[in-house]
Amino acid sequence: MKKVLLYFFAFIFICFLLPALLTKRDIITSTENEQNITEQQPDTAQIENNYNYEDYSTIKLLHKETGEVEEVAIDEYLCNVVSAEMPADYEKEALKAQAIVARTYTIYKAKNKKHENADICDDSTCCQAWVSKEDRLARWEESKREANWSKIVQCVNETQGKIITYQNEPINAFFHANSGGTTELPVNVWGGSGMPYLQVVETAGEEGYSQYASEVELSNDEILEKLKSKYEDIQIDFANAEEIKILEYTDSNRVKTVKFGNHNISGVEARSIFGLKSTNFEITKEADKIKFSVKGYGHGVGMSQTGADSMAKQGSNYEDIIHHFYKDVEIKEINDL
Repeated sequence: MKKVLLYFFAFIFICFLLPALLTKRDIITSTENEQNITEQQPDTAQIENNYNYEDYSTIKLLHKETGEVEEVAIDEYLCNVVSAEMPADYEKEALKAQAIVARTYTIYKAKNKKHENADICDDSTCCQAWVSKEDRLARWEESKREANWSKIVQCVNETQGKIITYQNEPINAFFHANSGGTTELPVNVWGGSGMPYLQVVETAGEEGYSQYASEVELSNDEILEKLKSKYEDIQIDFANAEEIKILEYTDSNRVKTVKFGNHNISGVEARSIFGLKSTNFEITKEADKIKFSVKGYGHGVGMSQTGADSMAKQGSNYEDIIHHFYKDVEIKEINDL
């Protein structure tokens, strides 16, 4: 009888209790593994210091809103700039070109001091855009944050130390969002002379980007109100077709001079007054309003960012992109200057 009971309990243990114990252990082990995987998830990518900068290893960055000047490693600063200036979903070769352009622009600003106690500021209307890593990550979709930041860091890492030079000096590396098909000469935007590396070049493939085309419609009263902020004596006979018309274009087909009643103003000034995205615009007059049909986004000088991305999609590398938008330049190591 004892043997029968012993066999019975052994049967119960083998068939029911032992599998339950093993299953519980598997669940605990699986949970522990999941916790370990979570704990081992890498933090957002960091800059690798693969280049020994003899000069400009750090730059003094002025935060315009607070007036604070922060000293920061140049390539860490560039990650913040590239993430603020160019969409992370652009091709890597375009982002690499942007990293080199931004580094060049930074060194140019540092060598040609504009700010008394700083090399450069974070205001895009004065220098170039900058956004903190925390703010940049917060603005991206959560699922894309890690990949986007890692991509930008990789592009900065792989171009460390590289700048664009003309006659062995860093260039004033202007860039903009979309050229509308053709870049512009700096003299038509800011006047002056020089910078022979900034020429008019054609850019293919920009039409598919949202920055390529835009419209602004203003009533006749709004046109007058905006112009009066600059020209108090402005007078326009809206019934006369000759009162509002484009008088002259630049070589890149942007508006050079436009007539509004008793004043002829530059295309650059018209862009500012009416809030247009570029000076590449046409004017359509309707019954009681004016429509501006605009191509491109930005001043049009230097590298077009959408143009760079379009070139990269067609197989161009960052060197091809830079040599397309900046003429007779060299890509050099900053320590070779």
